[in-house]
Amino acid sequence: MHLRSDDRGFTLPEVLIAVTILAIVIVPLADALIGFVRNTDATTRRMNESHDVQLASTYFARDVQNLGIRDWSSPNLALLQSINNASYPCTGPGTPVLSLAWDDPTTVSGLPTVISVTYLVRDSGGEHQLRRLLCRGSATVESDVVVVHNLVGTPGPPVCEPSPCTGAGASVPQRVTLTVSIKDPANSTPTTIKLTGQRGQS
Repeated sequence: MHLRSDDRGFTLPEVLIAVTILAIVIVPLADALIGFVRNTDATTRRMNESHDVQLASTYFARDVQNLGIRDWSSPNLALLQSINNASYPCTGPGTPVLSLAWDDPTTVSGLPTVISVTYLVRDSGGEHQLRRLLCRGSATVESDVVVVHNLVGTPGPPVCEPSPCTGAGASVPQRVTLTVSIKDPANSTPTTIKLTGQRGQS
């Protein structure tokens, strides 16, 4: 038995129907893909900002909780002025915003070592950053951590409760708040957050 081959291909109506069906299927898929990419970018930007908020909040709350240097020569071990005290420097390149200091309870012998932390603003790698410097017993920086990558401007002065931030003894602040603004370069508006910490020592 001999089979005949058919070289005619598709007819014009068949091609038009196929193209129409493809258009009906592809247009919604393309819209979904574009929407997914846009949402992914927006989600990534929000996640970057959220990461900065979480990191800064964690460090700040812990630092304020430790706040307090004792006067070991006084009978009642009174608390000394522990905020922005020039006697406990921890500096580096940038604009200082806030310095905190406390006694290190893990000191093996003698008087406790004083730990000082400075939050400062620095431009690095195309970013306007809020950084946390830590010094232990001297002005030598032991740790330098970027806590906010896309800072907007420079944070204003800290707010202390009870005010002012310069108290000593019973008037050492119980709560310290620092307001910062964060904005991913691709976002249109910044996110303003308040970093807050409660002092743990009494």
